[in-house]
Amino acid sequence: MSMTPEWSVWGAAFLQSFVTLLVIMDPFGGLPIFLTLTKNFDLPRTRHSANRAIRVSFILLVIVVFVGTGVLDFFGISLFSFQVGGGLILLLLGLLYVLDIQVGSANDYKSDIIIPMATPLIAGPGAITAVILLVSQFGFWIPLAATLVNLFLFWFAMYNAHYITRAIGKQGIEILSRIMGLLLVALAVEMLRGAWLGLK
Repeated sequence: MSMTPEWSVWGAAFLQSFVTLLVIMDPFGGLPIFLTLTKNFDLPRTRHSANRAIRVSFILLVIVVFVGTGVLDFFGISLFSFQVGGGLILLLLGLLYVLDIQVGSANDYKSDIIIPMATPLIAGPGAITAVILLVSQFGFWIPLAATLVNLFLFWFAMYNAHYITRAIGKQGIEILSRIMGLLLVALAVEMLRGAWLGLK
């Protein structure tokens, strides 16, 4: 049975939203930070921390899905201007990944790991920017579905962080993070190009 044109369009929109958020959120790239923050925790506490971080991230991103574009309208910010600003943020994040530049460290967050994990690591400026732009392009439900799938992947990675790290090694995680960074740079350039063409 062949897919109808409507389902084909929805599938392509979901795939674009999913891949965009996957590259930005980078679950594997967040593992070293999560492991450092939970190095003195036993397994139950580590997994409890993963659950809490995902719950907070879920609340933040769902709020962004439904009110993000309204905030732009309230402040009179055009989508093109936001796209330029968002593209610059993603470009910077991608370069940080590729060049392996650390901004802050796990030791900066001794009190509660939920803050660095939930935001800015999972629901950070890049993810928030992407969600707002995807909602403006596809409406609410497709970006919401893509967000939920990516949050599940991030939760799965944190919940099984020790096993994943043992399987592919820290070097493997670093390689995956560099690849994600390179894709993020390309995505940012494409976003800036789209904004430029839209302003012309």
